[in-house]
Amino acid sequence: MLEQALRGGAGVYSLQAAIAALHAHVARPEDTDWRQIAALYQLLEAIHPSKVVTLNRAVAVATAEGPEPAMALVDAAASGGVLEGYHLLHAVRADLLRRLRRRSEAADAYRRAIGLVGNEAERRFLEKRLREVSPEPAARSS
Repeated sequence: MLEQALRGGAGVYSLQAAIAALHAHVARPEDTDWRQIAALYQLLEAIHPSKVVTLNRAVAVATAEGPEPAMALVDAAASGGVLEGYHLLHAVRADLLRRLRRRSEAADAYRRAIGLVGNEAERRFLEKRLREVSPEPAARSS
């Protein structure tokens, strides 16, 4: 199925299944074939254009190639404002900015994501990341 998907002969559901299979069939998360997942998302995006698919592709590209090439995909996903209320858009942007050491911009994106998230576990994770990129409070003088 995966080989068929990579040749471009598969449909939306086959591609989604192939992506899921690549995630599921590794012993450890670090063994995930992110380049292949990014390629599958690129095929999926070609036959089923979607801002969410573009955002998911950005995550795969960021993991496979680094944050810089992924940022253009995040910008494409953000264009038009369709995902403006989607916390994961801002969370992905924040993570990429954090990895690029653009701390102030990352903090702003984390705040936006926190303002939109509905899941408490995700909120705690985003708040932890926000603390990591926020400037340390100035030491008090005695």
